[in-house]
Amino acid sequence: MQRAHGRAEVSLKASGSTTRLESLHQSGSVKAFLPVVHSVVPEIVYLNTAGGLTGGDRMRFALSLAAGTRATATTQTAERAYASVHGVADMEVNLQVGAGAHLDWLPQETILFQDAGLHRKTHIALSGDASVLMVETVVLGRAAMGETVTALDFLDQRKVTRDGTPVLLEPLRLTADTLASAGLATHGGHRAFTTIALIAPGAEDAVDAVRCLLPSDLPAAASGWDGKCVIRLAAPDAWPLRQAVAPILTHLRKAAPLPRVWQL
Repeated sequence: MQRAHGRAEVSLKASGSTTRLESLHQSGSVKAFLPVVHSVVPEIVYLNTAGGLTGGDRMRFALSLAAGTRATATTQTAERAYASVHGVADMEVNLQVGAGAHLDWLPQETILFQDAGLHRKTHIALSGDASVLMVETVVLGRAAMGETVTALDFLDQRKVTRDGTPVLLEPLRLTADTLASAGLATHGGHRAFTTIALIAPGAEDAVDAVRCLLPSDLPAAASGWDGKCVIRLAAPDAWPLRQAVAPILTHLRKAAPLPRVWQL
């Protein structure tokens, strides 16, 4: 069967008080575009034109920010991993943030369907005093369609380094055994869950304000240490989780609105 392969690489650099596109490569079913925004901070939107992922697919996303630049990167819609007959889909996300630069990495949800197979590696490489705000949301099927996910192979390895030294490691593995457990150490029986992380000098100081934004009706917690503020939330479905995540991201983005594709 024909499989989908794609790669999109973007690099940006500072030019005076603005940020400009330095290079763009895209091939296969992965595209990247820079929509017109009413802000000095550009947005990069990645798109998988194959419409989803299944076994044997290979996707590569890359972004490089030169020193002193700022940008927001996101995905055009939620990524969907469908049932895999043979093997797993393979995805790599490589983001490089130069000294004094800042990246908001705000992909939309990853929706995993019954018998999905997806292995994803995300590496964010910070240089010097660079900073990043990142979010990753996982949704198990669609509640509105009455779907229940009981088996899949999902490996999500998230790594953030500063000058080559790991500062945040987030390995996540979901299998049939994981889904059979409803303990809080796994997914707690919730269909949707999110990790938000701000990694920047002094990021731990954001914890008190963030805790005031945490929903009282959902499992949620925030902690801060060593230049990191990490927030975790869970919900019965994607929509209440997104409603809880949005004000936290907006606050951490200093009241800047979320990317337009989040609002469609």
